[in-house]
Amino acid sequence: MTGLSEALRRGSLVAALLLPGAGALAQTEVAPPSLYDRLGGLAPISVVVSDFIDVLVPDETLNANPAIDAARKSVPSPYLKYQVTAMVCQVTGGPCQYTGRDMKTAHAHLNISASEWDRMVELFKQVLAKHQVPEAESGELLDIVGSTREDIVAE
Repeated sequence: MTGLSEALRRGSLVAALLLPGAGALAQTEVAPPSLYDRLGGLAPISVVVSDFIDVLVPDETLNANPAIDAARKSVPSPYLKYQVTAMVCQVTGGPCQYTGRDMKTAHAHLNISASEWDRMVELFKQVLAKHQVPEAESGELLDIVGSTREDIVAE
């Protein structure tokens, strides 16, 4: 038995020396899946974004702000869905590239209040719940959204 185990040990050593990267493969850790992957990729992300925009655009509370109401009438929902889907895809680790304006520039003229921000977050949470997005992933998405608050809220 000692001869066999010694040969196997030497065989492992030889393999590690002869196969490029074989030793590194044994020591590397697999990266955890991205948020994009844990959300299921582009198709489920686009469905959630589409539903979110569908409840956001007609919301009476948000549209009481004349600047938001005017923007809703001038920016087509399909365009908004496309841009938000690309953004969510990118920031969650997916292959998309968001090409729209930065959040500060895109929202500066809307004079969004803290209460309007809170309403948007409430609507987003409802859509996440409707689609049964798991708690951990919902929390990560809400953290990402929250990181934009300073650039969007005017107060």
